[in-house]
Amino acid sequence: MPVRKAEAQWNGTLLEGNGHMKMATGSYEGPFTFKSRMENGEGTNPEELIAAAHAGCFSMAFSATVGNAGFAPKRVHTTASVHFDKVEAGFAITRIDLETEAEIPGIDEAKFQELADAAKKGCPVSKALAGTTINLKAKLLQ
Repeated sequence: MPVRKAEAQWNGTLLEGNGHMKMATGSYEGPFTFKSRMENGEGTNPEELIAAAHAGCFSMAFSATVGNAGFAPKRVHTTASVHFDKVEAGFAITRIDLETEAEIPGIDEAKFQELADAAKKGCPVSKALAGTTINLKAKLLQ
């Protein structure tokens, strides 16, 4: 399996500085600042990239879990909301809320929820973030 890489550089002080992140594949490259992380300034931030990674990984894991159970998913759409908060010791990612909806012909609600939970537990990004509370809200589309 390939090793995935990304890089980042920060220039200057925390409050006045700026940075740049890029994926080794060239698929994303962009700026980040204190304001893009702690407020709503232009650019991205580490938590947004974690959210994208988690949403993508969960969607793939859920599709695989459903397929392995004998169903053929038509579509899985996931949103990940990463909560970055001030805590006693500074700042932390305090929780991640996954919201997914999927079109899976022939599956009942109980099986759908069972497989969604299994995908959350089996998702490699969920495993990497195991020290963080991960909530899942799954909706079956008919």
